[in-house]
Amino acid sequence: MIRKLLLLAAFLLTAGVAVQAQNIQFHYDFGRALYSEQRLGDEPRPVLTTTVEMFRPDKWGNTFFFVDMNYRRTGTQLSYWEISREIKLGNSPFLAHVEYNGGLKYEIGTHTGASFNHNYLAGVTYAWNRPDFQAGFTVTPMFKYLDQQKSPASWQLTGTWYYHFAGGLMTTNGFADIWGDRNYVTGKKNIVFLTEPQLWINLNKVKGVDPNFNLSIGTEVEISHNFALPEKTVVNPTLAAKWTF
Repeated sequence: MIRKLLLLAAFLLTAGVAVQAQNIQFHYDFGRALYSEQRLGDEPRPVLTTTVEMFRPDKWGNTFFFVDMNYRRTGTQLSYWEISREIKLGNSPFLAHVEYNGGLKYEIGTHTGASFNHNYLAGVTYAWNRPDFQAGFTVTPMFKYLDQQKSPASWQLTGTWYYHFAGGLMTTNGFADIWGDRNYVTGKKNIVFLTEPQLWINLNKVKGVDPNFNLSIGTEVEISHNFALPEKTVVNPTLAAKWTF
């Protein structure tokens, strides 16, 4: 899990509606059962990930961040976060976008830690919403600075989407990233693709359930190329639960 999106909140803000939201997600990852070669350092791919998200609008734009954490029996093995700030550009559907990505990981077998290199991004977001706000998307082309690389200048294109259906009972949302990167060992340039579509059943829309019972159950499918495994396309599904505050 690398990026989780409070999509509806972002789109409503672009439309001039002030909202804010936070949630926590729990994901059971089936990837290690499907691809035995997937590893995090000297250990198999973790099965449990939590994500905490926050979206906060203001009169100038919005701030968004998430923190992913992967767990072992002995403790937390990886922590990764992204934070972004967007500034409104008048009354247009465009927002100026700046972003930071970074994190830490721990090698259980060798008892050593390592840091993900800093990534700095800047670009412009375009947002579109259906008039009833039941569907929408964003597109954000960005310049990407890869810290600690011999050739740090790179690029990234990010798209997000959301769609509510079945009277709000079901929601699908997600993102897709494609970016230029470097191999840390060989220095070879490569292109990385990552998308994580989600599908949720919103239990507070079930007849007889309290509207304030903000629990959703569903799934996320991580589809990547050159990300989970070098030069391979990988599909990692999860079983998930989400509570929205």
